Amino acid sequence: MSLFDRFRSQAPSTPKSATMQKSRYDSDQFFQETTQGQATTTTIQSQTAMAETTRTQTALSEVAEAFEELADNLRKSRRKKNAESPEEVEGEEVAEEEEEEEGEGELRLDSFCQACSLVSVLFSCLGLAFKFAETEYVAKVRDLVEASKTFENLQNVVDVDAANGTVRTAGSHSRNLRRVRQGLDLIRGIFEQFLASDDNSLKDAATTAYAQICAPYHTWAIRTAVYAGMYTLPTREQLLARLEEDEQSAEKKMNRYIQASLPVIQYIDRLYTSRNITLDW
Repeated sequence: MSLFDRFRSQAPSTPKSATMQKSRYDSDQFFQETTQGQATTTTIQSQTAMAETTRTQTALSEVAEAFEELADNLRKSRRKKNAESPEEVEGEEVAEEEEEEEGEGELRLDSFCQACSLVSVLFSCLGLAFKFAETEYVAKVRDLVEASKTFENLQNVVDVDAANGTVRTAGSHSRNLRRVRQGLDLIRGIFEQFLASDDNSLKDAATTAYAQICAPYHTWAIRTAVYAGMYTLPTREQLLARLEEDEQSAEKKMNRYIQASLPVIQYIDRLYTSRNITLDW
């Protein structure tokens, strides 16, 4: 369940009256009936539009939208930093994409936490197989939510722990950030495997994603429990039903998340590697 709720409201517009060439009584009566009818129509249209928005704004939609916003904010931050301190290159022009990669940029911790909190719903849709991952992920996001009251951005978090020598210390914000990053990457990997196959069973897709992304950092006991739980995964149809999506809508939104989450994941990795902190933990 998301740690942050979004509220939307919409009010119908007031319709204009029509002028009729009739008696004053008939004109007034017609005006009242017409106005009431238009108001009713407008209200129905408004309610229908709101219902349609609610119907299409599924959990997967919210996740994709949130990470697209994060990725966009990250790009804007890099462009701003590069504009403030441009590097002079003699005899050649640097592509915009390369300029963006040179700058570390900044990502607000509170915005990051808001997006990450939405992902917990995706873990819950996978059932018991990833219950451990969900529990760990939610706990780490909660820690970062608390940290956002003190730290403005992700860079501050890593800098403070690096200075204190607590980056890898159990319970540190930097360690928890690393674990949340793995959770985001795990969902990305599962989505990629899901879209690459038409198999109704999710076992192979989830097993492959877990083996590549999380297994190297888990103990033998945890890996054994996760692999055993793969047999409890929902079927493809069941997962789509839980997500309230069909094949076409799920494909589009999963691809949106894959594309948007990747630069965020890479950005987090660079926060460590640029400070000579390896990622083998």
